[in-house]
Amino acid sequence: MENKASKPSSAEMFPGPGFRVNTEFHRLDSDFMVQFAEFDTPDISDLLNRMYAVDPAITRLTCSHHRLCGPACTIKVFPGDNLMVHKSLDVAMPGDIVVIDAHGSSMNAVLGDLVSTKAKHRGIAGFIVDGFVRDLPNILELDFPIFARGTTSIGPLHRGPGEINYPICCGGIVVNPGDILVADGAGIVVIPQEIASDLLVRLRSQKATQAAYLAGVKRGNFSNDWVDKILMQAGCMVTSPPEKVAV
Repeated sequence: MENKASKPSSAEMFPGPGFRVNTEFHRLDSDFMVQFAEFDTPDISDLLNRMYAVDPAITRLTCSHHRLCGPACTIKVFPGDNLMVHKSLDVAMPGDIVVIDAHGSSMNAVLGDLVSTKAKHRGIAGFIVDGFVRDLPNILELDFPIFARGTTSIGPLHRGPGEINYPICCGGIVVNPGDILVADGAGIVVIPQEIASDLLVRLRSQKATQAAYLAGVKRGNFSNDWVDKILMQAGCMVTSPPEKVAV
């Protein structure tokens, strides 16, 4: 009798890239990381040369006072699945921000109120999702921060594959485990671990100067001479309409 394969081997899950969990990664000192919470995301983005701000379509869905600042615990899921999101609850440490690369898919939510409730009990700081969530009315009752692309009523499957604590892409920006995430009502920025110390020094150095400049603008004390200088150096032609001749 002819033997028939039950399913093609290509349908199997293979250990390794695409289906793996890293339970440990290097986190910077928590007292150091929390200092970035003093700064708004636009100011941080400016000093990162405007290259590390996450796609603004990923926005704060929960309460207006919610801000996040902490290390990234990174998750990559297969569209339509959230098995690794559930596993991340056992891997993330208190204070971690779980960042989920769901490929921006609107096919389904990758978490809802149950996962959020469990995450809050585990001390997770919040979720940043390049994808969708569900059960938002119930999540709002938790007072638990979530940033995502939107909401849907369609839930996920729990089969895999996926990855935990390997490099991911969130809103067009590469996020490595342990990178510092700062998120507020203005947006989300990613601070690579290796430049965090230098960045904090520069942020503090600029803070007083920026505050003085803003205070002057609020008083109406400012000049746009710098704009004319740039236009002149670039060779921009600036013309004025001819004066009207009285008849």
